[in-house]
Amino acid sequence: MAKALYGHLAADPALLSEVRHLRLRIRDLEDELIRLRAENDALAPLVTDGELAELSVLQTGEPVLR
Repeated sequence: MAKALYGHLAADPALLSEVRHLRLRIRDLEDELIRLRAENDALAPLVTDGELAELSVLQTGEPVLR
């Protein structure tokens, strides 16, 4: 079935181009996610308990838009 789907996609160059573009975008976003997680992990030990309490109070506030 995968070959049939690929054959169907191969018939439309614009669709193949779009799929290629989306795959690249996904790869870029996954790379960014890995980078941000590593940055977060590196910064996490620097946050104190007081700062965490402050953040939790800010997160429980009223939503800006309703």
